[in-house]
Amino acid sequence: MIVRETDLASIVGAMHSQPHAVLGLHPVTWQGKKGLVARAFLENVRSCEVVDLSSDPERRYPLKCIHPAGFFEGFIEGRGEVFPYRLRVARGNGEIRQFYDPYGFLPTLSEHDLYLFNEGNDHFVYRKLGSQVREHGGAKGVSFAVWAPSARRVSVVGDFNRWDGRYHPMRSLGASGVWEIFIPGLEPGAKYKYEIFTGGGKLALKTDPYALYFEPPPHNAAIVWDLGGHEWGDGEWIERRAKTNWGSAPLSVYEAHLGSWKRMTQDGHRSLNYRETAAEMGAYVKQMGFTHVEFMPLAEYPFEGSWGYQGTGFYAPTHRYGRPQDFMAMVDGFHQQGIGVIMDWVPAHFPRDAFALAEFDGTHLYEHADPRQGAHQDWGTLIFNYGRHEVRGFLTGSALAWMDRYHIDGLRVDAVASMLYLDYSRKEGEWIPNKYGGRENIEAIEFLRKTNGLVHHYFPGTLMIAEESTAFGGVSKPASEGGLGFDFKWNMGWMHDTLEYFQKDPIHRRHHHNQLTFPMLYQYTERFISVFSHDEVVHGKGALILKMGSWGMSDKARTLRALYALMWLWPGKKCLFMGQEWGQSGEWKYDGSLEWHLLQYIDHEGTRLVVRDLNKIYQSEPRLAEWDLDGRGFEWINAHDADNSVITFLRVGPGWEPIYAVACNFTPVARQNFRIGFPRLGRWQEVLNTDASCYGGTGLGNLGGVVAEAKPWDHREFSAPVVLPGLSTVIFKWEQPERSAQAEAAPTVAKPEGKKMIAPKKPHASRKKTV
Repeated sequence: MIVRETDLASIVGAMHSQPHAVLGLHPVTWQGKKGLVARAFLENVRSCEVVDLSSDPERRYPLKCIHPAGFFEGFIEGRGEVFPYRLRVARGNGEIRQFYDPYGFLPTLSEHDLYLFNEGNDHFVYRKLGSQVREHGGAKGVSFAVWAPSARRVSVVGDFNRWDGRYHPMRSLGASGVWEIFIPGLEPGAKYKYEIFTGGGKLALKTDPYALYFEPPPHNAAIVWDLGGHEWGDGEWIERRAKTNWGSAPLSVYEAHLGSWKRMTQDGHRSLNYRETAAEMGAYVKQMGFTHVEFMPLAEYPFEGSWGYQGTGFYAPTHRYGRPQDFMAMVDGFHQQGIGVIMDWVPAHFPRDAFALAEFDGTHLYEHADPRQGAHQDWGTLIFNYGRHEVRGFLTGSALAWMDRYHIDGLRVDAVASMLYLDYSRKEGEWIPNKYGGRENIEAIEFLRKTNGLVHHYFPGTLMIAEESTAFGGVSKPASEGGLGFDFKWNMGWMHDTLEYFQKDPIHRRHHHNQLTFPMLYQYTERFISVFSHDEVVHGKGALILKMGSWGMSDKARTLRALYALMWLWPGKKCLFMGQEWGQSGEWKYDGSLEWHLLQYIDHEGTRLVVRDLNKIYQSEPRLAEWDLDGRGFEWINAHDADNSVITFLRVGPGWEPIYAVACNFTPVARQNFRIGFPRLGRWQEVLNTDASCYGGTGLGNLGGVVAEAKPWDHREFSAPVVLPGLSTVIFKWEQPERSAQAEAAPTVAKPEGKKMIAPKKPHASRKKTV
């Protein structure tokens, strides 16, 4: 026996951190003779031979079994250099096999790879860590690499080695903390995990943080996968996306939960799969006029009730709706229909599931050890340690991988506020200040800035959207200007103020008028998306339509339609959660289907048609979107008519040309001959009336439009009497008059200088007030 007793015991006992230094071929001098020692540790093998591939393939060197667990060793005299070889084995059942030895290959990671990884600067780390189907050293197989710096031993276990950690131990790549092995002959479809012997002497079975695909719970094993095979057909979309400035382009987002959007009743109420979703949801979203669909998290997660927000597979599309190539086909299908795909991404926290990231190598590797920094009290989850380079690299790589591998058009980053503040949802004494004594999480802020910058650098035209619920400054400003570098931020303040107002009984709304107007004071401090998200229709909050403070379903539907028209003509981009576009009356359930049957009723179908037509207006008039983020694109006509619960405003375009005048009446009292100030003479066409009969309303309106006359009102030179139905929003568009002497002589309104908002000091004295 040539092997040292300690090495033999360490290999057989699955305790060796450098198995490649013992197994395989190694030059030695034994009994005064120079040669090579060959060693293999194999399961259920009766005999083993080394097959020389460098000269005569028929030339074999027999090895002797020196331990009953399957440790074989032999001396090859006269061979001074290591040569390519295979092992030829006879199993206990008589089967003969010949294969490459995993311990006959050099590492698949270079010193430079490891250096960048430890710096957190390998932007495409996902192409190296995890399982990679590849050809290495002339053999086809799969390489595995995992970061576990405090482990004493790491093995790849799976259905290919009967989940026995003794037979594929990995080698430690030194101070990098990375463990690596190449297993030749392994093919896609193999299930695997990492068996980790921790520094504390415990065995842990962990899934691969970088895995591409997972099996369903309860086992949650990673699956070796090859991402090739899908032929992308979205080249034109990607090219157009890269040239699009989404700040001045229409952006109307349909937020959806894939599993509950629509269920297939003919086969047990199952969810649509990825490919079916591209066809059915794609056609619906296109018909409705949305520019993008935003999916709640589709990265792998074990618990259905988390809706995907407690993920364990940051690089893997969930198995629930198909394979990774099916996910590609879904994104491709949306793109070919002219629809972008955004996905919710959750780098703020992760669950405590024992098979995943928590205490990965027996230590708090991905999370902070101190619960004052590493535990979310609200959600029972763990917080990433953004101060660790490798953790930041893991998360940044996840963001880039979704863009790179799956052509995702954007990520909506969940729970950003919880990342920004060390005292988020904590009491005094339950958090640790930063190095300057402040409450800001400096490492998380730098992580967000860097990730946003890299996404925009590598994938032009993609979007990074923040769900950030505080007044943290500069969320959507470039990092070069001290901001976080997001493209947009959800306007949570507008959402909450507006919903609180609409929940009031109409008779009381006059006392809360400021909730409608106050959001304009901060509207242009960020690049906002006006949003009604899934968070507003869960946890007992009820559906949007039931929040409307009117009596009876028809009045609630009228109110909701008026609210949507206000939202779509309000500055900023748009986002609406599925089912709310038709006023679904039931609270959203992740394990059921939307209430599609409600569309047979005019209150609901009419609401859907209003949203469709609002999207048409928004997309057909480029100047609306161009001025979404510029204060010069909005102007109050009258912001102070609280007594009538009426607001009126203008949306304008380049050169301060008036485009739309919007009048909202949020009481059930119809306003006849209600005079409104206009900035121009001539005809103003009624382009949308949310109370039109085709939408299920009363049909009261302005017979196609009104004509502004030279009668001062609302501090303007021109005005017209209009009809405002109860619980309605009416949208007028100025019609460019024929060129004539009268038109040429018509006075024009000067462009306001340096003002983002113009409002009269008080209502016109002659305004009739109605309670």
